Amino acid sequence: MTHPDRRTFLVQTAGSMAGLALVPELDRTGPRRLSEPKAIAVIGIGRQGRAILTELAKIDGAKVVAVCDVNAARLAAAKERAPAAETFTDHRALLAKRRDLDAVVVATPTHRHREVVTDALDAGKHVFCEAPLAHTVDDARAIAAAAAASTRIFMAGFQARSNPVYQLARTFYRTDAFRDFIGGSAHWHRKTSWRVPGSTPAAVKEANWRLDPEVSLGLIGEIGAQQLDVFGWFRGKQPVSVSGSGSIALHRDGRQVPDTVAAHFRFDDGGVVSYEASLANSFGNQREVLRGTNAAFDLAWTHGWMFKEVDATTLGWEVYALRQSFHQDEGIILIADATKLAAQGQLKAGVGLPYPPLYYALADFLRSVTFPNVAVPCGAKEGLEATIVGIKANQAVVTGTTVSIEG
Repeated sequence: MTHPDRRTFLVQTAGSMAGLALVPELDRTGPRRLSEPKAIAVIGIGRQGRAILTELAKIDGAKVVAVCDVNAARLAAAKERAPAAETFTDHRALLAKRRDLDAVVVATPTHRHREVVTDALDAGKHVFCEAPLAHTVDDARAIAAAAAASTRIFMAGFQARSNPVYQLARTFYRTDAFRDFIGGSAHWHRKTSWRVPGSTPAAVKEANWRLDPEVSLGLIGEIGAQQLDVFGWFRGKQPVSVSGSGSIALHRDGRQVPDTVAAHFRFDDGGVVSYEASLANSFGNQREVLRGTNAAFDLAWTHGWMFKEVDATTLGWEVYALRQSFHQDEGIILIADATKLAAQGQLKAGVGLPYPPLYYALADFLRSVTFPNVAVPCGAKEGLEATIVGIKANQAVVTGTTVSIEG
């Protein structure tokens, strides 16, 4: 019996540690193919709905047969991405006619999720619901209850849980490579207005729902909920309270929804996470940072790095890991599918995701639709908990107070 030399052993060990996060598929970053075609409807063809159509087109076997939106221009744009799809302006008419559907993807404005999701589940369809689930706790709980009562697959679109880079980071988080959680931070920065033009006052109001304080969860709920779920998922628990504030730093156009927000979240063990988001400056884009006693993770959705503390135990595989310098720090690049890539001598080719995070979330949903025994990465319970965090955080921002977060 022969034994591998030290270098081979360490490379294989590194790959095995990465592989822990990749079950049940070895190749988590590559293109997905369904074992049998699935008929899909996309309801809501705004910016996110169009992005969904783009990613579904990359999945072999995902057949978009129907699209629905109240806006004729958006339906026309949808036809460009899914030429064979039948168009509808009412989701109930779609569900009544297209009984051949396997699954429905809901990408309507957040405050309209409840009716569409519950109608689709009642019609016996598998449902993927964009995150957050709803704009109120009552609606979010109603969606979660309907999903729990249904025999169909339901997935909440919190994308980090399907992201191969984040799955790998979470594997390390749960070992001594990270050790004790010290704290974290996250931000989302863009320079854009969120305002959308329209041909009539009604069209303007409908298109600009994110700027309507009656239905919008603002930056921290509509965007931040996705990022804040990273901390809840990694830690296995959600924060218990949040304090926040918001202001209009740039877009003084009569809006009431802040274009810049900040918040601090506290966990029951004293851990604190800070968050900020702005439509007034784009520096830094989007990322989450988790700090532990042995390492820190810097996660940027398509890329990720681990920064080890100088006094952390060296496990051996780090010698052969790819590294990148950041000023005075040096990060180990987190590469999913490391086992396969290392065996092929192409570890560098694995830096970054080849597809957007949304792609992997949709692919995971359709995998569970095809194989119902494979659980979705984010079900109704997890989606509800993450949504409540976003709702409570927006309350803290709007009121400028500390708000308790209840499950």
